[in-house]
Amino acid sequence: MTHDIASEISPKSGDRIEGLSTPRPIIDEERLAANIARVQSYMDAHGLNFRPHIKTHKIPAVARAQVAAGAKGINCQKITEAEAFADAGFEDILITFNILGPEKLVRLSALNDRISGLKVVADSTVTVDGLSAWFAERKPLTVLVECDTGGARCGVQSPEQAAALGKHIAGKPGLTFGGLMSYPKPNNAEGTQAFLADSVALLKNEGIPCPVVSNGGTPSLFEAHLVTAATEHRAGTYIYNDRSMVRAGHCREEDCAMHILATVVSRPTEDRAVIDAGSKALTSDLLGFADFGHVVDYPEAIIKGLSEEHGVIDLSNCTGPRPQIGDKIRIIPNHTCVVSNLFDQMVFHRDGVVTRVEDVAARGLVW
Repeated sequence: MTHDIASEISPKSGDRIEGLSTPRPIIDEERLAANIARVQSYMDAHGLNFRPHIKTHKIPAVARAQVAAGAKGINCQKITEAEAFADAGFEDILITFNILGPEKLVRLSALNDRISGLKVVADSTVTVDGLSAWFAERKPLTVLVECDTGGARCGVQSPEQAAALGKHIAGKPGLTFGGLMSYPKPNNAEGTQAFLADSVALLKNEGIPCPVVSNGGTPSLFEAHLVTAATEHRAGTYIYNDRSMVRAGHCREEDCAMHILATVVSRPTEDRAVIDAGSKALTSDLLGFADFGHVVDYPEAIIKGLSEEHGVIDLSNCTGPRPQIGDKIRIIPNHTCVVSNLFDQMVFHRDGVVTRVEDVAARGLVW
């Protein structure tokens, strides 16, 4: 008989979180629901469609809760992510990534045939022409122009280029021009508004309607109403929140729905603790911090180093009790989105009691 160790340590509804095997992310149901409601209420109040980015959680059940609250469709970053959510019944999906190469176009056209509301983005004629060559004899694909409004990532560099590429899309066989998309620089609502409004005006002068203007980003979340040219906003991190969101003033520590539960496995010195959560659980993302997460139970402790399976905590600043071997601690990660891609399952709880365990359906789907 095969001994199934995995089933023995797998969490179940009704378990207490302090009894779980670690390291493990745990999601607070009340905080999760409050984060969904807070952002959807903001979007509703300002008449903006809201399109959550599912890369933060990669879980269809969580996306369903976002849509049930009023979100319009979802945002994915890669085709394989979108496929996983199409499998779960989602129809309105925007993929915010330049898609190139026959190996991806085969899958993209199959996905376009399966669902009714697929949209992609492009920021060059090379990408557009590749899409057109593939879709000319297939079901038309909707394409938005990606605009660089200060984020300094992908995107055309001026409203004139946006209008020219939009016109190019509108004239290509197999493609439908769907509008504009941007991932802006934070705290740049004025510049984002000017770029997008000018682009829409130039397209209008060419007789080209612009049905969707998709603005984005959790860092720009609560200035979305200042970009009046936008018809929708995209954001992901808000649903769990993380340490970087607290630092930015977008939420409080008590709004962070995800904690990493870890166990102290060693106390080599008075001022050092070692936990069983390393870079494979907490991520090595610093996002401008000097350490690797906030220890909720010991706020003066500093997670100063990570190897793959070990996290080293400096306790020298702790003025009160210090964690002992066998103690379990909770950590708010610097960047919650990456954590979701490190685990097969997420454990949800209410008041410390497990409510459900969800598979991270789109884990590792990054192509």
